[in-house]
Amino acid sequence: HLDQLAAAVVAHGADLGIAHDGDADRCLAVDAAGQVIDGDQIMAILAVALKDRGELTDDTLVATVMSNLGLHRAMADHGIRVEQTAVGDRYVLERMNEGGFALGGEQSGHVIMSRFATTGDGLLTGLHLMSEMARTGRSLAELASIMTVYPQVLVNVQGVDRSLVATDDAVQDAVAR
Repeated sequence: HLDQLAAAVVAHGADLGIAHDGDADRCLAVDAAGQVIDGDQIMAILAVALKDRGELTDDTLVATVMSNLGLHRAMADHGIRVEQTAVGDRYVLERMNEGGFALGGEQSGHVIMSRFATTGDGLLTGLHLMSEMARTGRSLAELASIMTVYPQVLVNVQGVDRSLVATDDAVQDAVAR
């Protein structure tokens, strides 16, 4: 729901717009043309910047299984490995802690930079994104162009009702054997 932000960025000729959720642990952005820059794109920008400075532990980014294929391809093009986790910033943080990794996050805009915080911090993410723009002199659109966002459909699949297993005669017979 970044339509209003995108319209304001374009109307005012701003370089970018930054949006946070209610508790500001997520960050998404809008470039000067009003195009949304999601968490995968933000992670791609930050991962390449950290690698260039020698600050990306083991040249590895931690991301969830919901990340766009474009993130994986962009990271491979830059010699960065992507470690995948289950969906949820807690799983990202867990893997980051296990491997001592510097950067991880989710497409939703949860971005964790372990050097500065142990959870997603949208304000910190936005500042680092703008810092990279200032450091390189490149626009957000130019920075985001390192990643092609591929069409993606995310579907929730209904699982099995596990309570039925306890009352199913065939299952109970198999367990008894």
